[in-house]
Amino acid sequence: MTKHWVAPRFGGSEVLEYVDVEVPAPGPGEVTIDVRAAGMNPADTKHTRQGDPSDLPIAVGYEVAGVLSAVGPDTEIASGGGAVGDVVLAFRVAGGWAERITVPAADVFAKPATLGFPEAANLLLAAATAADMIRVTRAEGRDTVVVHGASGAVGVSLLQLLRPLGARVIGTASERNADTVRRFGGEWVAYGDGLETRIRELAPSGVDVALDCVGTDEAVDVSLALVADRGRIVTIAAQGRAARDGFPAVGGGQPESKAFRDSVRQRLIDLAGAGELEVPVARTFPLAEAKAAAELLESQHPGGKLALIP
Repeated sequence: MTKHWVAPRFGGSEVLEYVDVEVPAPGPGEVTIDVRAAGMNPADTKHTRQGDPSDLPIAVGYEVAGVLSAVGPDTEIASGGGAVGDVVLAFRVAGGWAERITVPAADVFAKPATLGFPEAANLLLAAATAADMIRVTRAEGRDTVVVHGASGAVGVSLLQLLRPLGARVIGTASERNADTVRRFGGEWVAYGDGLETRIRELAPSGVDVALDCVGTDEAVDVSLALVADRGRIVTIAAQGRAARDGFPAVGGGQPESKAFRDSVRQRLIDLAGAGELEVPVARTFPLAEAKAAAELLESQHPGGKLALIP
């Protein structure tokens, strides 16, 4: 038996329960990971808020890093090989907020030695989302790009992935997060009243691409005002506005996005291992304190990534 966080009914962090579960031995194409760190993402508790009642209880957590403790017959992990004792990271999994988890080997990769467990456990969901947004908008080196919510996990990944392309990036954030935007290569601008004017003053020649990580009406309205081609605006958080105003919204559940995000996992791991894609971790919590960590995550002001440590 091992400890595992689940949502026995629909809701946010308040419904989570810490329960004992039996972890199955890995079959062909599966491995068991002793979790050293579980990543935390807003999607973790968003997933528990509604759905099909037959899916309850819902196991929580999409990404982990740890050590292989068992390998199924005739099985290799996605990056090749895989033996008991190897250090790995995994995404996308179900039930990562746990001490131990058995998962498909196709979602497991060797962890670069340069990445700590908390960083590795928080790399792929945010970075793959960012890469998908760049794909959809075809952002490239000659573009001026606005990133709404540039100091958040996806925003920071966007800044780092856009920088080697040579794009000019303007990032919106609060004043207290201005240094984060600048640190990762963006030009900071404060959100709030007058945002469109401030961006126009920074970019009098115009804006080519808008990447929305926050989903506010302000972010959408400013994007629509600044970017002529609505196909070069994308959101991960304002699906209703996207449908109404005719621009793309992406999510990991969309078949094309899921396939793309899965396809770029190894490239993102390689970038992180080479020091070209950083994962800022603000704080770690014991696994048993996941509810407190989730409350901080839901506050939308964690100051960086959070990780649970069994």
